[in-house]
Amino acid sequence: MSTATPDVPVKVKQTPKKQVPSSSKKLMRRVEPYIWIAPSVILMAIFIVTPILKVFQLASNQVSRTGKLKGFNNFENFVNVVKNPAFSLVLKNTIVWTIAVVVISTVLGFMLALILNNQFRGRKIARAIVVFPWATTLVIQASAWNFIINKDYGTLNTLLLRLGLIEQAVNWTPSPAAYFAWEIACGIFVTIPFVTFCVLSGLQSIDASYYEAATVDGANYFQKLFKITLPLVKSSLTVSTVLNIIYVFNSFPIIWTMTKGDPANHTDTLVTYLYKLAFYNGRQGEAAAVSVIGFLILLICASTYMIYTLRKGDDDL
Repeated sequence: MSTATPDVPVKVKQTPKKQVPSSSKKLMRRVEPYIWIAPSVILMAIFIVTPILKVFQLASNQVSRTGKLKGFNNFENFVNVVKNPAFSLVLKNTIVWTIAVVVISTVLGFMLALILNNQFRGRKIARAIVVFPWATTLVIQASAWNFIINKDYGTLNTLLLRLGLIEQAVNWTPSPAAYFAWEIACGIFVTIPFVTFCVLSGLQSIDASYYEAATVDGANYFQKLFKITLPLVKSSLTVSTVLNIIYVFNSFPIIWTMTKGDPANHTDTLVTYLYKLAFYNGRQGEAAAVSVIGFLILLICASTYMIYTLRKGDDDL
C-alpha cells in the first residue's frame, strides 16, 4: 500500500530589485568631488592667485611710494625696467645662477644617490649627514660660507696654512665674478640633498629583477645605468628638476646674505634686484614689473621642460 507524499512547497529565490538612485543622490555624487577640493581651491585663490593678480595690477599702474595706485600707465614700468642697463646684467646673472645650480646639483645629486643606494656599512649615517645641508636654513648656510672664504679669519685659509699648501692668506673673492661663483657653490651645496633623496626614492622603487635579468644577458654597469636606471627614475628627476628651477630662480637668502647683490648689481639676481627697487628705492611699480617678467620666464621654462620630458617619456614606452 503506497502512501502519497505531501507536496512540499519549493522556495524560489528572488533576486532583489536594483534600487535606482534618485536624482538628488545622482546630483550629490557629481557634486561630492568638488566639495572635497573646494577648500584647497579657495586657499589657492586667496594665497596664490590673488597676490599674482595684485602684482600684475601694480606692474601696469603708476604707484606712489606709499603703494597707492594712480592709474594705468601704458606699461611704462616695463619700459623703464628694460631700458635700465642694470636689468640686462641682473637677468644674465639670474640665468647663469639658475642653470649652474640646477644642472650641477642634479648631476652630483644623482651620483650621490647611486652611491647611497648601495649596501655598505654606515649607510644610514651617511644618509643622515647628507640631510644636514638641506635641513639647515639658507641664511645660516650662506653665513657659514662667508666665514669660510673670508681672507682674514676664514677657515679655508686657516686650514691651507696649517697644511702648508699656501704661504699667506689668499683673497678668495678678488672680483664680483669670483664672489658670484662662491654663491653658486653655496647654492649647489644646499641643493644636492634634495636631488639626492628625490632620485633615491626612485631608485628604491626599481625591482631588482630588472638588474638580475640584465646581468644574465651580459649587460655591463653603464648599460644597466642608461637602459634601466635612468628611464625608471626619469619621473623623479623631472619632479626634482622642475622644483629646483622654481626654488633656485626665486632664491633670495643666499645672495642677500653673502653680498646683497653688490657691488653695483654685479651679483644681483631678479629677486634681490626687485627687492632693492621696492624697499630701497621706493619704485614699487618697477619692482612689480620685474616680478612679472621673472614669473613669465619661470613659467615658460618650467612648463617647457616638464612637457618635453613627459612627452619624451611617453614616446619611449
